[in-house]
Amino acid sequence: MKIGTYFAYWAKEWNVNYIKYIKKAADAGFDVLEISSGILDMTDMELEGLKKAAKDAGLILTACLGLPKDLDVSSPDEATRRRGIDYMKAMFAAMDKTDIRKIGGIIYAYWPCDWSLPVDKEGARERSIESIRKLASAADQYGIELEMEVVNRFEQFLINDAKEAVQYVKDVGCSNVKVMLDTFHMNIEEDNIGDAIRYTSSYLGHFHIGECNRKVPGRGHMPWDEIGKALRDINYKGYAVMEPFVKMGGGVGSDIKVWRDLSDDADEAKLDADIAKSVKFVHSKFD
Repeated sequence: MKIGTYFAYWAKEWNVNYIKYIKKAADAGFDVLEISSGILDMTDMELEGLKKAAKDAGLILTACLGLPKDLDVSSPDEATRRRGIDYMKAMFAAMDKTDIRKIGGIIYAYWPCDWSLPVDKEGARERSIESIRKLASAADQYGIELEMEVVNRFEQFLINDAKEAVQYVKDVGCSNVKVMLDTFHMNIEEDNIGDAIRYTSSYLGHFHIGECNRKVPGRGHMPWDEIGKALRDINYKGYAVMEPFVKMGGGVGSDIKVWRDLSDDADEAKLDADIAKSVKFVHSKFD
C-alpha cells in the first residue's frame, strides 16, 4: 500500500503552486501527493514541470476536489450540470498532462452543501448518476478512475456511508467509478469502521485517512489497528492518503471549518516533522 498526503496540510488556499509541496511530501517519506483544481490555472509548460518534478521525486500525483454549487452535476438545472461536466472534462485533460490517473472527492454533487435549499435526494441521485456515467466515459479515454467520496451528513446528503456508496457505484455501472472512503467521515457515520471497509471490499478505489480531530494520524483516537486489519482483510493495494487540516485561515481553513489552531502553534519545520512522524505511524498500522 502506498501512503500519501493532501497538499492542503501546508496550504491555506486550494489553488496554489503544487511544486513546492512535492519536495515536502517526498522528504516526509510519502509515496503520493494529492492536489486539487489549481492545475486548471497552469500552462502546458507548468503542467509539464509539475509532472517532471513529481517523477524526479519519485512521487505519484492524484487529485481531489469538491465541485462548487455553480458546477453541481446533480443540479435540477441542466445548464449547471453541463458546466460541471465541462469543468471536469477540462480537469481530465489537465490531469493527463501531469500523469494523474485518479480523481476523487465530491465530484458527484457539490460541496459544501447549501442547507437553505430543499433536499431532493432521490432526484439529485438520479441526475448525479446520469452525469457520472458521462464523466466516466470521458475519463476512460485518459485511463482515469473516478472516486466517489463518502462524506458526513453535515457536508453533503447524497452519499453518507459505505452502503450508499457501494449501491451508487453499482447503479452507475462503469468499471472506472469506485468508492472513496474517508476515516474522518466514517467516524461520524459508520456503526463500525472495519466492517464498512470490508463491506466496500473490491469497490474501494481510494482511501482517505484522517483523525477525528483533523490532526495527523496518530494524534487522535481513531481505531487504526482495526482500520489496518480491515484493509488487509480485503487485500487493499491502493493508496491511503492522509488529509490533516490543522491551520486556520484562507479558503482551506474556512471551508474545512478549522476555527482554532490545531497544530500547537507549529511553524513550518514542526509541521514537516509532525507529518513525517505520522507517515511512520501509518506504516506501522497498515503494513
